[in-house]
Amino acid sequence: MENRNQTDVSEFFLLGLTDDPELQFHIFFLFLSMYLITILGNLLITLAVSCDSHLHTPMYFFLLNLSLTDICMSTTTIPKMLVNIQAQSQSITYAGCLTQMCFVMVFAFLENFLLTVMAYDRYVAICHPLRYSVIMNPQHCGLLIIFSLFLSIVNALLLSLAALRLSFCKDLEIPHFFCELAQVINLACSDTLINDILLYFVGSLFGVVPLSGIIFSYTQIVFSVLRMSSAGAKLKAFSTCGSHLTVVSLFYGTGFGVYISSIVTDSSRKTAMASVMYIVVSQMVNPFIYSLRNRDMKAALRKLINEIPSFL
Repeated sequence: MENRNQTDVSEFFLLGLTDDPELQFHIFFLFLSMYLITILGNLLITLAVSCDSHLHTPMYFFLLNLSLTDICMSTTTIPKMLVNIQAQSQSITYAGCLTQMCFVMVFAFLENFLLTVMAYDRYVAICHPLRYSVIMNPQHCGLLIIFSLFLSIVNALLLSLAALRLSFCKDLEIPHFFCELAQVINLACSDTLINDILLYFVGSLFGVVPLSGIIFSYTQIVFSVLRMSSAGAKLKAFSTCGSHLTVVSLFYGTGFGVYISSIVTDSSRKTAMASVMYIVVSQMVNPFIYSLRNRDMKAALRKLINEIPSFL
């Protein structure tokens, strides 16, 4: 098959989750509903944290940034999918594909780092409560967010710029609902050794290290809580970690599920279905996890909802 240089590539084709027109109709409304729920839920969390002075603490500051990241992640992937279904088109421009791919990685890396930072925040709060306000001061919290964003952008740009060197054949069909790096690499006709090495190195390094940090933080938290004499203090300490642990389990569980499905099945469509849990569903349910399991957040949301009519 004759190679085509990357500069000759004008567009890719996103095959989506199914070719069945009737199923696509249902998928359109399903994903539209999930997108609206994701935006509304995370926006309410953001407004509640911003407007309620009782939530102006490091834990909720990080939660606000997590909600903004979830909004950006969903907006990077779902609207293009909805537009393609509505227009009965599968095309995405070459520049648009690389841009989408880059932003997906930025926000995926950022969510990974934010979950690690939130675990560190809980570790300091429970294991070093007397020094909490000193260690988790506003400047330190801001630097943690900036450093996480910086690492996310650098890693995403590194992987995206490496993809620019690839040349592609005539088959430009991506069996996914968004431009995913591994799928784009699979379409290349040129040597992909460097891209594969970078992908596995960055993926392993910035997947294993943050997860190890989370495990270490919660190991120390468990040991610290077990040394507490009061059952009430133990329950209160664990309750502050419940929501975060649930989100961490969902994020890494769905990510691990995508990885396993790509190994055990040859069907790219099945891998794409698994990616829905990682890219779409986890961002949608995060606000519910934090609002349903957190008394302060529920109170702030009730206060915010009660104040909405006064602004209308």
